[in-house]
Formats: sequence, structure tokens, C-alpha cells
Amino acid sequence: MNKKRLLIFGIGLAIAFVIVSYLRKDAPRQHHIAGQTMGAIIYNVKYIGSLQEGLDEEIAEELVSFNESLSTYIPSSEISRLNESGTLRYESKYFWPVLEKSKEIFKATDGTFDPSIGPLVQAWGFGPNKQLPNLDSAQIDSLKSIIGFDKVSFDEQQVELPSNFQIDFSAIAKGYAVDVVSELLESKGIDDYLVEIGGEVRCRGRNEDDKPWSLGIEDPTVSQSEQQLMAIVRLRNLSLATSGNYRNYYEKDGEVYAHIIDPRTGYTAKHNLLSASVFANDCMTADAYATAFMVLGLEYSKEVISAEGLDAILIYRSKNGIESFVSEGIRPFLEMNTATGN
Repeated sequence: MNKKRLLIFGIGLAIAFVIVSYLRKDAPRQHHIAGQTMGAIIYNVKYIGSLQEGLDEEIAEELVSFNESLSTYIPSSEISRLNESGTLRYESKYFWPVLEKSKEIFKATDGTFDPSIGPLVQAWGFGPNKQLPNLDSAQIDSLKSIIGFDKVSFDEQQVELPSNFQIDFSAIAKGYAVDVVSELLESKGIDDYLVEIGGEVRCRGRNEDDKPWSLGIEDPTVSQSEQQLMAIVRLRNLSLATSGNYRNYYEKDGEVYAHIIDPRTGYTAKHNLLSASVFANDCMTADAYATAFMVLGLEYSKEVISAEGLDAILIYRSKNGIESFVSEGIRPFLEMNTATGN
């Protein structure tokens, strides 16, 4: 009888081992897709679940279509043709949403997020030519007359620019592209994922360890090659975008000029804010606000954060050294390394 029971137990154990092995083989796993877009910008997509055959190609094709609509570096793109002719009837699904979002955040940030600011950016030496400027107040006033997103006219079918206007969505494009790829994943039934394009991120669900996704906030006081993290944040269903003026700048005649231009004044923004990391449901929103905050500076950014119900980490320089402002909503998910949340 004991031998019979032992035999039954052994058979049961073997069956259990086979079942566990089968379930483990078919258990959801993390898959990783990487590539390049917008020139040399790297993208990374991680998702949990069964392997989706051909998804890498679909993502690449989606990003090609995205660039063919919104890249100013492609002469035949929708935005290039709009800037050339001054009018455009939409051909893709991408144009109307980015115009709407830009209008929303232009209003919420007192015009500091402005996709029409391109002529000023180029004049200050941050365009493709990289020529150091020699601007006077009269030239700046002249350039200000051809910017202002509130002067751009559009509806659900078409957009029209005032004479000599140009628009450029580079300050919102990476975040928007993150959303576009994320929505593609969700259309495939993928609920657990992380999409990152050039540092802008959107995550949903959990990672392969069944935990929230971990994202790093860079220390703006060290060189890019060192890549030291100032904080780690663990998120499930949020997007993150960071903007800063601590790397893209030049010096001329003893003055430091950062690439963040204030469209209200026409001059480079000067304040003690080093970087702004913004959290929002969609990455396009986070990206645009992060840019605007680098124009607004610390105190005005905190006012917008409160008024718009956003979460953010603002890293700034004070008389006491490097400090940070951390909004209440993000504190429970944040681990600061070197900065102190205030």
C-alpha cells in the first residue's frame, strides 16, 4: 500500500512539474524593441506579454509616418509645406492633435510654450546654422512681430499661418511620438509597457517583476558623459518629460546664452531653474510643460503646476547650492539621491 501511495505521489509530482514548466514557458515575458527616429534619436519600447510578431516593423513605420508629417527636416513633410505656402489641409492624423495641444498649453503658460518661436531660436544661434548672433533690440522687435501662436488659425480640417510665420513642433514632438507609439501598443491589447524616445517616457501597468517602472531623473550639474542620477521615480500609469538649459548653451562676450528663448521678450530666459521634469497622463502634455517651465522659471512654474493640477520636479540653484521643488503628488513614488525636496 505504501509503495502504491508513493507511486501515485511520484506521478502527481511529475505531472505538477510538467504543468509548472509549461506555464512558466508561456508566462508573460518582457520584450524589447529599439531603433532610431527623428535623425539620430534612439527609441526603446518594452512590453510585457506574448511576443507580438512584426510589432517592431509597425512601430518603425508609424514613426516614419509621424516624421513625414511633422519633421521640418523633411522638405516634403506636411509641416514643411505649411511653412512654405502658409496653408495646409491635413493629410495625416497627427497634425490636428498637436495644434490643439499647443493651443491649450500656450494659453495655460502665458504664451511661454510657442511653436512659432523658430525665427527667434535661429536668430539667437540655436538653429541649424549655429551662427553666433549679434542682435540689437530693433532686430528682436522685428522678429517678435512674426511669432505668436495665438495668431495661427486652424480648425479640424486645415491650418493657416500669418505672412512670414513658421511653426516647429520640436519642443513637443518627442513626447507626442511617445504617445503615438503607446497608442499603437494599446491597440494590440498590450497593457504593460514603457515607451521612451530621446528621454521622454510613458509607462503603463507593471514591469516583468510585477512592480512599477523605475525612471531616472538626471543630475543637471554633471556632464552628460557622467550620467549621474539625482532621483529615481517609480510609476505605473504616467508620462515623464524633462527639459533643461544646462547643456545647450554658448558663451559670448562674457555672457552665457541658453537655448531656452522667452517668446514674450525675445531674449534668452535667465533664472535659477536648471531642469524641469513634468509628469502627466500623456507625454505630449508633459513635454510641452517641461519646455514652458524652463522659460517661466521656478516661482511661475510652481503657480502653473498648482493651477493645472500637474506634478513636477524642479531642480534649481540657490544661495545654498542645488535644491529641488517636488510637488506633493509625486513624493510617494520618488527616491531622491542628492537633491532635497522642498
